[in-house]
Amino acid sequence: MKKAERVKVAVRCRPLNGKEEGKGEFKIVSVLKDRGEITVKQVDENRPNRSFFFDNVYEDKSSQETVFAETALPIIESVMEGYNGTIFAYGQTGTGKTHTMEGTGKDIGIIPRSFKKIFELIKLKSKNTNYLIRVAYLEIYNEKIRDLLNKANGPNS
Repeated sequence: MKKAERVKVAVRCRPLNGKEEGKGEFKIVSVLKDRGEITVKQVDENRPNRSFFFDNVYEDKSSQETVFAETALPIIESVMEGYNGTIFAYGQTGTGKTHTMEGTGKDIGIIPRSFKKIFELIKLKSKNTNYLIRVAYLEIYNEKIRDLLNKANGPNS
């Protein structure tokens, strides 16, 4: 099995937002990218810090391009070889899933970068190959599934 053909878990830590900074809250997460390690500092000094290990970890200053290149691009390359690919963003409300997946107008995220790359690769290889592209962009929230690509689905569908 190729390395790109297995489930990988990546974690991207977000910076404190203005509200959190206004309350005097401080960063309790540190990232050691080369070890795939995230350490959560315990507020209670009597408790040990907790470390967690993942395939890829990203600190709050990581660029959209880096996250895309290291997480989504291997999946896209595998998809272009005929394999199925899934990118699954999970986390609590406000943890940065939308920022990572969609990005901003100036700094696009994984989804628009993926579409762009897929169509670039199809254009390069399309002379003797036909492609069928199916895309799903689903939200699961409060135990309800919503297709975010279907405008007919309102916010409470």
